[in-house]
Amino acid sequence: MALSMEEQRILTQIEVRLSEDDPRLAHRLARLGDHRPGRGRRIRVIAAATAAVLAVIAAIAIGVATAIT
Repeated sequence: MALSMEEQRILTQIEVRLSEDDPRLAHRLARLGDHRPGRGRRIRVIAAATAAVLAVIAAIAIGVATAIT
């Protein structure tokens, strides 16, 4: 659904005011729409690898704890 001319004008005003008030936040929000190929996949791979490492560490800790008792 397309925005009306008035809605587009209001949105532009909001964007301009945001850029003036908090340029750092405006930059971060602008990057949200920046789709780089492979970036999402890379994040998922890193998250999965981190979860796997934590699971192995937890399994080792549980094994040590049960072996001691």
